[in-house]
Amino acid sequence: MAFLSNLLRRAAAVSAIAVCGAAVAADGVTDHSVKLGMSSPLSGPNGAYGRAMKEGIEACFAQVNARGGIDGRRLELVALDDGYETTAAVANARHLIDSEKVFALMGFYGTSPTTAVLPELEKSGVPLIGTVSGAEVLRGPTHRTMFHLRASYGDETAAIVKTLLTVGVQRIAVFYQDDGFGQAGLKGIERALEDARLKPVAVASVPRNSIEVAAAAETIAKANPQAVVMATLYRPTAEFIKQTRAAGASPYFVALSPVGTDQLINELGADKSRGIQVSQVIPYPWGSKLQVVRDYKKALPAYAKHDRYSYYSLEGYLNARLVVAALERTGRQLGREQLMAALRSGPFDLGGFRVNYERNSNSGSSYVEISVVGQGGQILN
Repeated sequence: MAFLSNLLRRAAAVSAIAVCGAAVAADGVTDHSVKLGMSSPLSGPNGAYGRAMKEGIEACFAQVNARGGIDGRRLELVALDDGYETTAAVANARHLIDSEKVFALMGFYGTSPTTAVLPELEKSGVPLIGTVSGAEVLRGPTHRTMFHLRASYGDETAAIVKTLLTVGVQRIAVFYQDDGFGQAGLKGIERALEDARLKPVAVASVPRNSIEVAAAAETIAKANPQAVVMATLYRPTAEFIKQTRAAGASPYFVALSPVGTDQLINELGADKSRGIQVSQVIPYPWGSKLQVVRDYKKALPAYAKHDRYSYYSLEGYLNARLVVAALERTGRQLGREQLMAALRSGPFDLGGFRVNYERNSNSGSSYVEISVVGQGGQILN
């Protein structure tokens, strides 16, 4: 009987280990790998954003894997194309969670797509680390499974308006993309102006994924603003600037960070981009002051075989560095709850870029600086 009892206990233990092993595998973790999922535009008019971020993430993962991974586990990225379309982003999130069985998500792009993904995160308990959105709808109330790397649009617009007011600019117009991103940017600008007892002198919009900006350019040019703040992506931004100038207006043009400074310069041309200002939520990618930027400038050429540094690929690299730091802090026994607890356990120094999730907040950074396009398309900070 004792022998049979011991045998049964051993069988139960083996069964429990097998069940635990299956659960770990279902979470995207094996003894040899950790699988993470990403959904961003990789094709279409906004594909440049997602491709640059993907390169930055994979460059960081390649660095980590080359030194043996994390506790012997290689990092794997499954990146899906959503074309900056909400329906596709939701379908991708479901596929990554249900079919790919990823451990966590990262690098999601856009306010409207990411907002639509929230129910999938809440239902599954899968954390999303790093989103290209500064919208308040994704920050309050705090979503337990979402962790932002970049500053909010409120942080960006406050910095932009403060800079303009400092140089005596008060007649400010707003050009925005008519979706979650643009509307969040508009609200941030209106709030910052209200704090200074001002209102926009004109407001005009462009539909999502469109460059039909003629009416907007005409409306804003007629108002004769000193500056136009633009919560739009690079293609409509470039077309709007061309048409506003053609209408005889010559204001300061200031864009929020999602525009993609490099993409805007390529679209508009170096000479016509001169003087445009952009708020940035990621450090200067061509600098050498921060250790994380120096690491990035080694990783990108080694992995991607080019040195076309950009804010978006550095953001992807930083996103990956945050994921790596959180996994290292979690330890060998990986679980999603343990990962989220590690993210909330105190500040991360990612090589000079600090991320910290305070109590009841999922915003990790408020870093903002204003860059300007100089002669020959050079980005100056």
